[in-house]
Amino acid sequence: MRFLLLILLSVIFSSCASKKEVLYFQDAKEKGALTVSYKSPTIQPNDILDIKIETLVPEVAIPYNKGANSQIQTASIDLLMLNGYLVSTENTINFPVLGEISVKGITTKALESKIKKLLEEGKHLINPGVYIRILNAKVTILGEVNAPGTYNFTEQNINILQALGYANDLTINGVRDDVMIIREVDGIRTISHLDLTSAELLNNPYYTIQPNDIIYVNQNNPKVKTAGFVGNVGTVLTIASLALSVTILLTR
Repeated sequence: MRFLLLILLSVIFSSCASKKEVLYFQDAKEKGALTVSYKSPTIQPNDILDIKIETLVPEVAIPYNKGANSQIQTASIDLLMLNGYLVSTENTINFPVLGEISVKGITTKALESKIKKLLEEGKHLINPGVYIRILNAKVTILGEVNAPGTYNFTEQNINILQALGYANDLTINGVRDDVMIIREVDGIRTISHLDLTSAELLNNPYYTIQPNDIIYVNQNNPKVKTAGFVGNVGTVLTIASLALSVTILLTR
């Protein structure tokens, strides 16, 4: 009888998540002010770029602006993407007048400087303004979150917490000290594990999300256990009751 009670209690307590497993940034009080650094994302194949060229005389820049005659300045994001520059699998774009331009291993900021230099050195334009944005930046969030899916964002920089906010945060069963991020940059895939319970996360280079990142949140031990033979506390009590009944019958 005592043995069965011990088994019952151990199963119940092992299915509970502790406070330490749930709270974010548990050591945040120990951290002082941190410098925030922003970095332009590296351009990747299948990115769609919005590139605008501006000059003092707008008519002069028309040949260098794709779709300029269609007045897409007030168009929706979907129309902008249709008229954007798709980065090929060879990391190039086909730019008006200038032709094929390599974008391999560079950021949007670096590409702005590169195109500006090509326009000036080629005697095309004088002191042009070049403005570039990634139109189809997205992050995929899977696992133990309330709303898994793929989410688009238009900001140049978002962090892991903002991304998880799109998915309505982790469920109570999500592992907070081992969130996985899969990232592909220049044909190299890396996997990193982030600890949301520690303020050290703020210093992690993976704290800032890059376009096309995949975030996966694992199930914690209680959730994994409920997926097995013992489904919930009610099931535990039923099993314990049956075991107790059998024990009583056998010991009569």
